[in-house]
Formats: sequence, C-alpha cells, structure tokens
Amino acid sequence: MNDDASVKPHERLAAFLTDDMAAVSTLIRERMASKHAPRIPEVTAHLVEAGGKRLRPMLTLAAARMCGYGGPYHVHLAATVEFIHTATLLHDDVVDESDQRRGRPTANLLWDNQSSVLVGDYLFARSFQLMTEPGSMLVMQILSNAAATIAEGEVLQLTAARNLATDESIYLQVVRGKTAALFSAATQVGGVIADAPDAEVQALYDYGDALGIAFQIVDDLLDYQGDSGATGKNIGDDFRERKLTLPVIKAIAKADEAERAFWVRTIEKGRQEDGDLEQALTFLNKHQTLAATKDDALSWAAKAKGALAVLPDHEVKDMLSDIADYVVSRIN
Repeated sequence: MNDDASVKPHERLAAFLTDDMAAVSTLIRERMASKHAPRIPEVTAHLVEAGGKRLRPMLTLAAARMCGYGGPYHVHLAATVEFIHTATLLHDDVVDESDQRRGRPTANLLWDNQSSVLVGDYLFARSFQLMTEPGSMLVMQILSNAAATIAEGEVLQLTAARNLATDESIYLQVVRGKTAALFSAATQVGGVIADAPDAEVQALYDYGDALGIAFQIVDDLLDYQGDSGATGKNIGDDFRERKLTLPVIKAIAKADEAERAFWVRTIEKGRQEDGDLEQALTFLNKHQTLAATKDDALSWAAKAKGALAVLPDHEVKDMLSDIADYVVSRIN
C-alpha cells in the first residue's frame, strides 16, 4: 500500500478525479431535480449529500481515465451508477426497517416508507435515462443487467437469509447480486466507453467483482466486530435482523446439536432473547469463523489486485490496487 497512511486510497483517487467528481455531483443534482414533486430532491439529497465515499462512481471514472478515455460520457455513467446505488439503499432501508444509514437517520424514518420506495423507483428510472445518453448498446446492456442482478440478489436474500440450509455458495450468489454486480458494472463500463481491448474490459469486470465481494464480506464481518461509531451501523444489526451472513454460515456448518438449536431459534424462528447476541459471538469465536471470514475477504481482495495485472501502467492502477487493500484494512 502507499506509504502515506494519513491519506486513504479512495481519498487519493477522489483528489485525482476532482474535476470529474465535481461534474458527476453537478449532473446528479440536475437529474434528481423534479418540477412536480419536490419531495424527490429532498429525499435524494438526504442520502446523496450524506457524505458517502461515492466509491462506485469513482471506479467508473477511474476505469475510463486509466483506459485513456477523453470524452464526456464517463460522467453520465458514473452518475448512473450512483443513482442505481442510491435507489437500492432507499429500498434496502425499507426492507430492513433500518433507522440509521451512514450514521444518520434513514429516509424512511425521516419521511416514510412510501416516499423511500417511490423516490427509489424515480432514481432507477433516472438511471435508465442517463445510461442511454452515451449511445452505447453494450453500456446499456451491462448497466441494465446489473440493475436486474441487484434486484434478483435482494429477492434471493429474502429466502436465503433465514434458512439454515443456506451455504457459502448461495451466500456468494447473494453477494454477487446485491453488491458485486454494481462494482463490476461500474468498472466494466469505464473500459467499454473508452473502447479498451476485450481483455482489459474483462480485467476491469474481474477487479470490480472481486472488490465488491471483499467489500460485502468485510461489511458482514464488521457487523459482529466493528466500531458502530466508524461504521454508522449498530453492532449485531444483522443478527437482530436474522440475516445469515458468512460468519454465521461458517458457524452453523460446525455447530453441534445444541448450537444448531440456538441458530434455529434465533435466526429461523426469530425468537431472540436478551444475551443472544453475546451467545452468538461466543459460538463464532469458538469456531474461529470471524478469522475464517477475514481470510476469505483477504483472498478476494488479492484476486481484485491480481486482475489489474492485465491493465496498462497508470497511476490510477496503483490507486485501485491500494483500494483493494484498504477495503480489507477496515477489519484490522
């Protein structure tokens, strides 16, 4: 990783892409405006201006720049990616009945579920308008496929999240859907818009896919061992919401009869009592599944870095490699 530990890799990338990111912000503000429904920009601004890292649109800009793109449309594609992401967050918070996002109250808490769902729908529609503007059928295929894959991953999670039969392969399918699909589409379209060779476009896809998987595994791990001040989420939210994430899936695979009965009661049946989260953590530590989950995250981050080897030498390439390290450094 870069020696200057005080500046995080995504901040270095953001600094490199300052003008592009400013153009994306301007376009987002323009396109989230609504003449007839002022609630749309109110709700959207609450989330868009909440100080997220904007990693996904940055990846689109970075991929386009690395592949030598000189036109204007990488900005449209980055805004498309951010709109898709924001729409999914609005919907997720309703589905999960969340009250906190990025350390702030969620839109559904401040307004209501109806506003969150409908504004999310509006942003999806806006994203489809935006993705047509570069005039590339391949770009539209990649981004529309990603939107469908995200929705599919969310629906799969509904059935898989509380079913003790869910194994690591199903978990990976869910993660590839709900998280990695947008990362891989974000990087891939940056290469496509720049007319990069097929091998480079594939490498960008592979990087985004592996980075997205590492990112989600780290998120799931932080839910059991993170700092809620840093993550903006409460420790144990996934457990309380009865989500089967990787640390728990690994623990269930090693559970004895009594432990399995505990997981059936708390996750499948949802009969949770005081002290259950502490008991769950005891089982996770007993089977060392937090450490095993961390190893998986590190392995996916290494795959992301490996995928970059095909791409041309460029300062952005080094930053993308550092971002893969940074994503997993959150669990150290």
